[in-house]
Amino acid sequence: MHPPPPDAGVAMDFGQNSLFGYMEDLQELTIIERPVRRSLKTPEEIERLTVDEDLSDIDRAVYLLSAGQDVQGASVIANLPFLMRQNPTETLRRVLPKVRVSWYEEVLHVASVEMQLTAAVSFLTILQEESMSVHTCAHSFLQVILLHLEHRDTGVSNAWLETLLSAVELLPKETLRHEILNPLVSKAQLSQTVQSRLVSCKILGKITNKFDAHSIKREILPLVKSLCQDVEYEVRSCMCRQLENIAQGIGAELTKNVVLPELIELSRDESGSVRLAAFETLVNMLDMFDTDDRSQTILPLVKSFCEKSFKADESILISLSFHLGKLCHGLYGIFTPDQHLRFLEFYKKLCTLGLQQENGHNESQIPSQIVEQEKKYTSVRKNCAYNFPAMIVFVDPKNFHMELYSTFFCLCHDPEVPVRHTIAICFYEVSKLLNSGVHLIHKELITLLQDESLEVLDALINHLPEILELMSTGGENSVQENKFSSVPDLIPALTAAEQRAAASLKWRTHEKLLQKYTCLPHIISSDQIYYRFLQRMFTIMMTNNVLPVQRAAARTLCIFLRYNRKQEQRHEVIQKLIEQLGQGKSYWNRLRFLDTCEFIIEIFSRSFFCKYFFLPVIELTHDPVANVSCLLMDFSVGFITRCTDSRAIV
Repeated sequence: MHPPPPDAGVAMDFGQNSLFGYMEDLQELTIIERPVRRSLKTPEEIERLTVDEDLSDIDRAVYLLSAGQDVQGASVIANLPFLMRQNPTETLRRVLPKVRVSWYEEVLHVASVEMQLTAAVSFLTILQEESMSVHTCAHSFLQVILLHLEHRDTGVSNAWLETLLSAVELLPKETLRHEILNPLVSKAQLSQTVQSRLVSCKILGKITNKFDAHSIKREILPLVKSLCQDVEYEVRSCMCRQLENIAQGIGAELTKNVVLPELIELSRDESGSVRLAAFETLVNMLDMFDTDDRSQTILPLVKSFCEKSFKADESILISLSFHLGKLCHGLYGIFTPDQHLRFLEFYKKLCTLGLQQENGHNESQIPSQIVEQEKKYTSVRKNCAYNFPAMIVFVDPKNFHMELYSTFFCLCHDPEVPVRHTIAICFYEVSKLLNSGVHLIHKELITLLQDESLEVLDALINHLPEILELMSTGGENSVQENKFSSVPDLIPALTAAEQRAAASLKWRTHEKLLQKYTCLPHIISSDQIYYRFLQRMFTIMMTNNVLPVQRAAARTLCIFLRYNRKQEQRHEVIQKLIEQLGQGKSYWNRLRFLDTCEFIIEIFSRSFFCKYFFLPVIELTHDPVANVSCLLMDFSVGFITRCTDSRAIV
């Protein structure tokens, strides 16, 4: 094999052409990344791959499909969505017939995995964009999609299945019946492969709501029952997870008479994955069952799951802890007082799983088993933290201190970061639910603000202004009293949090925290802000190396200045801005001064700006640094625009 001539790259350089540029992004669209095999081409091969540059996109696509080259043909398939958007009429008339005859019937069934994925992604894009009529889609693509649902490569099979499930939403009922439902009768039989039966389960779950109740009862439910009793646990589990979709299509009566008995049987299955699927499906369907079904059938099953999860079926612990909120909501009013207490104790036990001595490791366990068990326990406690607001509703907020405070304390002090991160996310919801009892969790707020992990701090500060407002007023409906001293140690905790964020490399967390500090004038006194926060904002503006952080500090400082009512303090801050920034030796400080002036104009009146900052800004017109002059010009244009919108500068 000889190396290509120097100009051969022109023939293969498809990246700049609109038709072939789509292939460069193909790896990002596919689920599985595969290595690209490169090889040198002979002059004869290069000649065959060379395309006339004067051809239109449509003509080029037709030529490449007719030439029978796999790579070039695949590039046309990948670019079909673009062709449909650009010229749908000609694409339908000239390209699609070639695609259907010359490409799919002769090439696709022996094509590589990459080409299969390309075609699946291309079809899915066309279907989602509705670039052609439903009839044309069915005629052009449906048989090709159905043909490759059982491809030996799982990634390819899943890609085609996703395309088909998207098409179900668009196809008419008769097409679904004749082209999809009727073949399912044979595809769902035990004589077929496991993959075929798994595909049948997913299709049944998708098409059920497209038919009337009579058709479902006569044609679909027998298949559903058969697959629920399949000899392979993977099939039973897959069909079990589709029962929720099927129940929505058949109505309450058939759900109670047909689906619920199947779920009960599957919940006692010998396979743990099937039992888990049955449990999660039951939880998701709670709203579809009446009170009698929930109290007489569902509740005993849930009780059984809870009891077995600690003894013989720990695999369900993670799912059970995650769905506790839904269970509380769906079974609300069904529990007797004794059952209510037992369920609450079960939740508390999950919140400390892995932390207590009785949950320790056996001496016979090897290190890898210990690590996996600890990960499982951490996931359980994290899920419990996620469901904590729901448990407050479950016990009633007025009983929080007696029933759940100790559990909340444990979650906020959990040794694992994911658990504390999750409870920090939920902290605002907890505060709202407690309302007038929000003072009970003041210490936990301080604890999370001082957490060693910045992930925890980042999660907490998303709603920090709202949390502090609730803390300072004692709840949404409370009378505001002792506003600035309601949260002990708040100011040291806030300053320590900012310093930890500043010392880290996570500048976005630092920027966000500074932005949230704009709420402080509504929470603490003006003097406290002046002596504890204002100078820190100056320091950040002058020494921090991250521009967004500097700008966040500048805007927060302007907010502090806006709400400061002491004339002496305001004048001192203004003078510092002018002398240390506007007249500073570093051009970087002068740039920050102009940024600060933008915020001054945004937050204060124009007369305030003109009184204190207009002349210092004008002095920068002779600044020797070009960056300062350019920024000043942009600032001047924006300022003049604002002024001309209402009135001239006076």
